[in-house]
Amino acid sequence: MACPSNSIRYNTTLCACPPGGLFNVTTNACALFTANTTISVDSGVDYYAISFPETIFSFDSIKKFTQSQAVFLEATAVLLLSWLAFCVFMRLMKVGDGRNAWFQIRWWISRLDVCFSTRHWLEDQKVVKKRKTELGGTLSVASWILFAGLFAALLYQIIWKRTIEIHNVRATNGPDLASFNNDMEFNITTVSSMSCSNLRSPGTLVMGSPGLVDYRVAPLSSFANFSCHNTSEGPTVTLRCSNCELSQDSYYFSWQFVDLPNNPATAVGFRFNLTSKAHGRKKHVSFVSGTLRNGSMVDDRPVTFRGNDTNLLRFNLFPRIYHNLHDLQLIQPLFHEFLPGSVFQDASQLQASLESSNGIINTTLYVNFLSAYIVEIDNQSIMGPVSFLADLGGLYCISIGIFYFFLVQCEFRVKRLRHEDVVLRQIRHRLKAQDRWDKLRKYVMYTWGCKALEENYTNSSTEPHLSNCMMHSVRRSGSFHTSISSRKQPHRKETINLSKKLSLPGKKNAAPEFTQLQEVSTHLAGAGNQDRMSESRCDTPRKHELCSAADKKQQSVELQEKSTSSASVLSLTDDRLIPPLPALELKAGSDMDMTDVQKSIMLLYEYNAMLREKLVATHSLLRDLATEPSSAISRDKR
Repeated sequence: MACPSNSIRYNTTLCACPPGGLFNVTTNACALFTANTTISVDSGVDYYAISFPETIFSFDSIKKFTQSQAVFLEATAVLLLSWLAFCVFMRLMKVGDGRNAWFQIRWWISRLDVCFSTRHWLEDQKVVKKRKTELGGTLSVASWILFAGLFAALLYQIIWKRTIEIHNVRATNGPDLASFNNDMEFNITTVSSMSCSNLRSPGTLVMGSPGLVDYRVAPLSSFANFSCHNTSEGPTVTLRCSNCELSQDSYYFSWQFVDLPNNPATAVGFRFNLTSKAHGRKKHVSFVSGTLRNGSMVDDRPVTFRGNDTNLLRFNLFPRIYHNLHDLQLIQPLFHEFLPGSVFQDASQLQASLESSNGIINTTLYVNFLSAYIVEIDNQSIMGPVSFLADLGGLYCISIGIFYFFLVQCEFRVKRLRHEDVVLRQIRHRLKAQDRWDKLRKYVMYTWGCKALEENYTNSSTEPHLSNCMMHSVRRSGSFHTSISSRKQPHRKETINLSKKLSLPGKKNAAPEFTQLQEVSTHLAGAGNQDRMSESRCDTPRKHELCSAADKKQQSVELQEKSTSSASVLSLTDDRLIPPLPALELKAGSDMDMTDVQKSIMLLYEYNAMLREKLVATHSLLRDLATEPSSAISRDKR
């Protein structure tokens, strides 16, 4: 029969694996046994200040995702630098007329200035006022980001390092040890190609130290239940003790594996798993587990365990009382040492041992119960509500202080930054004023039916003729001005067109027009006085003939002057006859509402109505003056 690869022969026909080799049934070959020899220990007690159901919130998932506070600090730094880079990029963009997206973003960045709105650069003896700048908004958000990152790191510290575990060791007595009733289980797996058929089960339990007065021998069944079951790695010996009462300090359990035909007793390592839990409380389980390959061999060469010398696995049991868990009494198993017995490192020596056919593997489990002392465990919180609030306030002050220093330095060294909010506010106010003016135009257009506003509504820079709106409104609705004019001039039609802008009082051209109007009035008055004087001089028939010829010539000249004066008077205004334009109260910014606009429009409307009345009266007077000389000439001809 052919042997597996990487194997050795003994007794000519039998095969075995070399030292440190383990037969693999799947590959039908011997492979070197390698395993992680790290010893795992768990006390079975978790310390969480706030207990959440595992299905809702698990701190283990946080621990896997965030291994340290550096994760939070790195994420904070990346987010902070991204925000500052975005603000610098937006600062390089032009705001234009204030209607593009860049201006809107920069404006809202300035609105985020809540931390430094009253701490900007101020000159001496100036009242502190609330200002929101783009630089202040940038640094305010940056301080929030830094505070949020530091706060997350603080929460991480509270979750994982919020308490300290206090251990108090005290001497024990008999009643204290008798109260430790734990359910314990010892699992020792002999890594090999053997099975439980190679096992010779022990029948006795040795307590105490051999040769001393406390040495005792008792049946194993009085202490624990012994069993064996086969696994893929080899036979596993199990000792179960329910509600164990440990009355001695030392316990020894020994068992042996012997050779069977075509199945020698060899092993390449041991796996162990010792667990302990309080009787009746299955939530907290303490354990120790690990793998042993070659013991304390210095050269770390692979070995095969076989021989009469026993392989000793030594464990210590620590009694603990957890006062923070309702005085939980739990025994903590710990691995102490492994003393290998008979081993083989050379293939020739192993081959000779296999040919002798008297191989054996002795295994002894030594349990040392440290009954002289009891460890009392309690938790003390290092993070109370006052210290948490103090740390929180310190983080806030640090975040604000760092960026306040940057704000002061920037505004101190760059003077333009001291009043940078003026530009954005002026653009914003201009936009608001333009939007409100457009609303006013629309209101007037749909209220009084002004066609000029409708034509020029799309072009906000073109000012409409308000007089057209007023005249259209008068003709359409029959306003107060029409009623006054109709009472004074019942038979006169409205023939004056006020489409042109009127010169307002106080302008430079008001004085020359007033002088011309005064000269025409004086000339007309002088002509009337000369007519009365001429009638007194021409009372005789001879004088009447002489005067009639002179009057004809004089009247022709006066008619030309009066016609010229009448034409010029129609385009004149008198600052003394016409009252000044009513003052308009304009409020800047958002203080002006629709009521003020309506009030101003009504004042302008009443002023135009009164102006039209005076102009119509003046036009009628000049027409009467112009028709009187022509009627006199027609009478003389007759």
